[in-house]
Amino acid sequence: MKVKEIIFIVEEDPESGYNARALGESIFTEGSTLDELKENIKDAIKCHFDKEEDVPDIIRLHIVKEETFKYV
Repeated sequence: MKVKEIIFIVEEDPESGYNARALGESIFTEGSTLDELKENIKDAIKCHFDKEEDVPDIIRLHIVKEETFKYV
């Protein structure tokens, strides 16, 4: 059965740009910029699924940004 959508958790990496991991699939990739990350995600999905017809139609990115600040 074809999955219609695949979701990636994207986190900023202070040293190398962005890391992405798929929910429910063993797909991990990274990129220096968001545009590079998107291209790398497409490549990783293509490598992960054996058949072109199994590739999800929609790729959703859930971008998590961690920020800290002082209370005082």
